[in-house]
Amino acid sequence: MEKVMKFLKSNTRLLILVVVYLFFCIMTQGSIFQSQYFSALIIQNAYVYILGCGMLMCMLTGGNIDLSCGSFICFLGSVGGVMMVVQKHSVGLSIVAMLAIGIIYGCVLGALIAYVNIPPWIATLVGYLAFRGIGTSILSSNSTTGSIAPIPQTYLKIFSGKLFETPGKQMNIPCMVFGVISVLLVAALLVRSRQVKIKKGYVHDTFAIMMVKIVVFGAVIMLFAYKLAYAGGIPTALVWALAIVLIYAFITEKTTIGRYFYTIGGNREATRLSGINTKKILFLAYLNMAVLTVISAWTVVARFQAANSTAGTNYEMDAISACVVGGVSAYGGKGSVFGVVIGATIIGVINLGMSILSIDANYQKIIKGVVLLAAVAFDIISARVAAKKK
Repeated sequence: MEKVMKFLKSNTRLLILVVVYLFFCIMTQGSIFQSQYFSALIIQNAYVYILGCGMLMCMLTGGNIDLSCGSFICFLGSVGGVMMVVQKHSVGLSIVAMLAIGIIYGCVLGALIAYVNIPPWIATLVGYLAFRGIGTSILSSNSTTGSIAPIPQTYLKIFSGKLFETPGKQMNIPCMVFGVISVLLVAALLVRSRQVKIKKGYVHDTFAIMMVKIVVFGAVIMLFAYKLAYAGGIPTALVWALAIVLIYAFITEKTTIGRYFYTIGGNREATRLSGINTKKILFLAYLNMAVLTVISAWTVVARFQAANSTAGTNYEMDAISACVVGGVSAYGGKGSVFGVVIGATIIGVINLGMSILSIDANYQKIIKGVVLLAAVAFDIISARVAAKKK
């Protein structure tokens, strides 16, 4: 019983996700369980997973955030739209130009925060205000509607298309094959992780718990594969988001520099005294955030099939919410990519469910605000309970 309680406690947010999804299944009379909504959940929220990974790295350094990423997406979209549609530049050149702008901005922002010591919320607030204005101005001067379209099909296939797409309601076989391979990889990783922990004498899951994890994760993966197979295939947005999630999971868990982000958030001065260049890590956090914002901008422009002034609105809040709901500490030093994925999925399910139910946008904001507050309160209360037990 004690092991079961421990397992439930360590997977609280995963259980919350299941409860939230089942709630909307009931409220939408099963509509949210349809294949097209599984695909929509991925496509519409790919930016949250990508930005969430970047925001995680910023928050780990001491609860720092980036308020400019949403507005920066609008600006990058306007630049890409003008280059591809108005000036007729190639898709490749436009993508490279957007990436170059992102790297330059990341370097400037990182230098201001890390070396000039401007507080992150002030430095990024400037971008929040400026980039929205610049992006809107560019769009207004190049279009009477404030939107630039149509975006070239080549670009759309890269960032919002589907791999091995099948028409109608035919089952997409490559999608199912991808699902089976993913299940086998997850099973292999869980088995290997347990074996390594046993060998090194670390705390590890029992064989039964490991098998439960394999069955549960495998069932979820195959469910998604099945639903996506009948929704036309694997969205390229999923490929981009999955690649980012896997890369940052590896960086945070398996690399030395990834651990530096945690130590800075835990105690920045002690980290500096131990010989770690804390300014460099802070610089890299915001450079990294800018690059991931570029990737998000690519997917957002493709999803809208246009560059418009509303792109990126409140995206910074969605990324912060995904992190906080996923268990990332608002004070730094605590959090994981897996937690961010769970948090982003919870936010995505809530957004999708409320959209299907046609809930007023203002009420949607209230509900998301309450969820965010509940997540922070849960973390604070849990920390206090754990401290009392010690």
